[in-house]
Amino acid sequence: MITDLANQLHKFASSHRFLGNKGPLCVALVITRAAIKSGIPLDSSKLVTAAQGQVLGLGKSAVQAILADYGITKVLAAEGGRTSRGSMGNMQDYVVFLNGLAKDKKLDLYAIELWWADRVRDYFESSPLKLKVDTGSSIKTCISGIFDEAKKRQSENRGSTVLGAVMQHLVGAKLEVLYPDQTIQHSGYSVADSPTGRAGDFQIGDCVIHVTTAPGASLIQKCSDNLDRGLRPLVVSTHAGAALAETLADEQGISRRVEVLDITQFLVANMLEWTGFNGGQRRDTFGELVNRYNLIVERCETDPSLKIEVA
Repeated sequence: MITDLANQLHKFASSHRFLGNKGPLCVALVITRAAIKSGIPLDSSKLVTAAQGQVLGLGKSAVQAILADYGITKVLAAEGGRTSRGSMGNMQDYVVFLNGLAKDKKLDLYAIELWWADRVRDYFESSPLKLKVDTGSSIKTCISGIFDEAKKRQSENRGSTVLGAVMQHLVGAKLEVLYPDQTIQHSGYSVADSPTGRAGDFQIGDCVIHVTTAPGASLIQKCSDNLDRGLRPLVVSTHAGAALAETLADEQGISRRVEVLDITQFLVANMLEWTGFNGGQRRDTFGELVNRYNLIVERCETDPSLKIEVA
């Protein structure tokens, strides 16, 4: 019976992309605990907040309290999945699944909760992104490869922000290499600038760096505000994002005062200098950048799969 239940859980988790995705894992833990407390069947309409915008009871403290029962103390998600865009849909899908199990009399809620706790352990042990440094490949190809892998992983986990996190922390790692005598302030990718009083993601001298995958009106307004404060904005984005940022800045009449760079070019230029334009030095140079990046991820993120491994 337990094996059959585990198979059913794995089938659901795989088909609904709960595995390796901290937001859905948080939902599964909280809703399973709700089922243990209130019984089955569950009514998904009663598992939402009064404003109908979030899953009822979903949050860091609730998730960590459940994990603590299984000896897991590491933080799964800073917001406990509360701000994940897909949490409502994930909750509704999971409620249908649990209610279906109850009809088939395959419901052992404590065994189910333990199964999800084990999936959290798997998550913490998940494999890193791979950065392939091939002898014949250009630095641009190597850098683009890590972004392509980040995009793929993000597409497999709805609501995740893998690419944005990788971009931000690679920029942070580059700044640490460039300015070893300065203290570079880092933060988790999901941490907004406004509550922390930050002008942007990074600030070096009077230059404020904004790292984004999707520039929008709010970013351009932030750039304008920084200009008013005597700061010089630099927007670092994807190739498409950089083009969009330039268009938006032009519409607001500040394009001549805002620097906009494609992140691949932003990284490649320095990588070429660091290697002394010697291809034989690329692996060591990448190794230093990645080591700094991984240390930043350890300090600022709860997702170990954001780490990069040089292959």
